[in-house]
Amino acid sequence: MLLAELSIWPMDKGESVSVYVARCVEIIDQSGLAYQLGPLGTTIEGEWRQVMDVVNRCFEVLEKDCNRIAASLKMDWRRGRVHGIEQKLRSVREKMSHKPS
Repeated sequence: MLLAELSIWPMDKGESVSVYVARCVEIIDQSGLAYQLGPLGTTIEGEWRQVMDVVNRCFEVLEKDCNRIAASLKMDWRRGRVHGIEQKLRSVREKMSHKPS
């Protein structure tokens, strides 16, 4: 199973690009894959081809009216993993001396 953190945005649309990022988050949401939205990127969980298809669709939706697109993609593939987003977060929280609220 693949965990991928995607951050993708247009570079030619000014200071605030949330309307463009929202387009991508809608694609991720509609994919049916597990995901977690963060302030600087969105973590997506699924099979390699599923996640790569979502990344490609995010690019395509921005490409329609953006002349320059930047993206950052961080990935971790692990055979047999399930519920990786939750497991990774739980594992770190369990090891912290101070439990986050």
